[in-house]
Amino acid sequence: MLLQCGIYMVFGRSSDLVIVQHPVSVSVPLNYQVNLSVRAEGTGILNYQWFKSDEEEVFGATRPDLTVTAQRSQLYICRVNDQFCNCVFSEWVKVKVPDIAKPGLPVAWRGELHIAVHPAPQTVRQGQRLTLSCSAFGIPIPHYQWYRNGHPLLGKTTNTLQIHNAEADDRGTYLCSVSNVEEERWTEPADVDIEPSNQLKVTAPKLTATDKVALLIGNLNYSHHPDLMAPTMDVHELANLLQQLGFRVVSLLDLTREEMLAAIDKFILLLDRGVYALFYYAGHGYERSGRNYLVAIDAPQPYRPENCVCVQRVMRMMQERRTALSVVLLDTCRTWYNQDCIASEIRPLVPMGNTVYGYATCEDAEAYEVQDGGKSTGIFTKYLNKHILQPEKVTHVLEQVSEDLGRDPLVTGKQAVEIKHTLKEPRSLTDPVRTTGHTGELRLRDACWRQANELPRQKLLIFPCGVEVEVSFSALFSNVMVAFGTVKTTGPRTQDCTVTLRSTPAMEDIFSSPGRSGEMDSLLLNNLVAENTDCSLRLCGLQKLQGSLVIKVDLHYTHTGSKLRLQESKQLDIGKPLVASCDQYRGQQALVTQRQEGAPSQSMGHVSHSKQPPRQTLGQPGRPFTRKAECAAKVPTARSNEPEENDETEPQDFTF
Repeated sequence: MLLQCGIYMVFGRSSDLVIVQHPVSVSVPLNYQVNLSVRAEGTGILNYQWFKSDEEEVFGATRPDLTVTAQRSQLYICRVNDQFCNCVFSEWVKVKVPDIAKPGLPVAWRGELHIAVHPAPQTVRQGQRLTLSCSAFGIPIPHYQWYRNGHPLLGKTTNTLQIHNAEADDRGTYLCSVSNVEEERWTEPADVDIEPSNQLKVTAPKLTATDKVALLIGNLNYSHHPDLMAPTMDVHELANLLQQLGFRVVSLLDLTREEMLAAIDKFILLLDRGVYALFYYAGHGYERSGRNYLVAIDAPQPYRPENCVCVQRVMRMMQERRTALSVVLLDTCRTWYNQDCIASEIRPLVPMGNTVYGYATCEDAEAYEVQDGGKSTGIFTKYLNKHILQPEKVTHVLEQVSEDLGRDPLVTGKQAVEIKHTLKEPRSLTDPVRTTGHTGELRLRDACWRQANELPRQKLLIFPCGVEVEVSFSALFSNVMVAFGTVKTTGPRTQDCTVTLRSTPAMEDIFSSPGRSGEMDSLLLNNLVAENTDCSLRLCGLQKLQGSLVIKVDLHYTHTGSKLRLQESKQLDIGKPLVASCDQYRGQQALVTQRQEGAPSQSMGHVSHSKQPPRQTLGQPGRPFTRKAECAAKVPTARSNEPEENDETEPQDFTF
């Protein structure tokens, strides 16, 4: 029947019949409905007929579009006729149905590239056959290109890579690029080891991560609940330890609910297949019907679940990104909330064998913070930081934390660590990050993370009197920055030079209270940038910035001729530093826009050019700082030898 059309073309009238759009090959799961389309142009009425690979007509398929329910892999072609007996054929296309029992496709899959089978690490004997397989779905059909140690392998462009006689040179890391005209995806890397023919060793492949990303949130200054002390140091120390393990860390303090959700959304964007993800929270919290809720600093009293953030929602979002390891660590209470509340309906995905929950305490119990060596710390995080660098399985590390906390006499009978996990592989937070085969997604994550951690460059300001002042910056958290002012050179007619810093808009100093100021001062004393500076300015809540941040530098000096005390000022526009540069961190109306222009925040202190000995606290008399007004609804936090509850007071009963 196909040859018969060729006769028509010989004897038919000349025509401009031409196909302008050919159908495309696809790779789809079993029973998926796919649409094949052809478009042609010609004179008069055009007729269509679709055929299968065995030249059999598809019954009733006489339209430009053919809907196929994929049952098996099949070739299709379409013939187009005009009224003059001329005909043309489309290109052959393939509807491929990979033989995959569990494709793992998203429910709303609409043809985007999805790798269902990744190559597996393996060890083979020299001279044996090496076979690596990859399989993907996509519309249009995916194309494959294999790589070894980051270099493309010539001619290896099918979904199966075979090397019949493996040699030592075939040892390395293999990846496969899967692409079509729409996008490109990469498989997980597979390590291949070639053993001498007489020394075959059975060793487990070394586990690696394609990246490591951590989001740390600490809430301590609450509008309607008791303030906490420990989250500041806990988040800071844990962030430093995770950075030693190769994690990209975003650490944030004092977030409203909108800001918490925005930070979590940004965190989720940094996750992908093969990534190790860690979410840590320290602050007020509670549990209801197996669901854990994190209390934002703007939560009312009493609060409802909609005023908080559901932890299970965060874990589900992490699972949807197909991470290799998802860890949630909660240093918060789990006391049951009002039973009349409606619990979240969020359910986790099917067990994926890669999730770990580390709870500071067990169900219906409280978590505590204490003074330890002059600093406040959550007891759970204290022991977590002690063991987190150990090269052991994550759950084993948490077991050591549990054992140490269980021996602590301060919380005996009050607090006990609980661990829940579905971990099927011995993954550790110390596992290395694989750098071979960097993909576009990895570069995008890197750029996104750097944006949230970019500090302004130091700047040398030259005043009219000849004095030179250097302004530098250091990040204590991703939304807390410190600006330092240092007199580098005095002018020819100046003496007793001092410098102070202000900001516009004014940024509230959430650490101005005496207890917190001392702990923040200890962080600054450990900062190399702060060693020889004359003044410093804390800039907190950077996620609230709506525009550029301007640092105002005021220079005070005595003129050697007139003996008058004079002042000169300069301004430095530093843009939107750290998380302020990420639009995702913009929550509700920023606090900074509520302040008056004439009430800028003051520097934490100014010192004359002749240095004074470093002070141990920032809250001493004579050192100006902005003190945050306390809300009347707050309950003062008491201090004693007993551990302090890391949870809100008992909520009042209420009904919906």
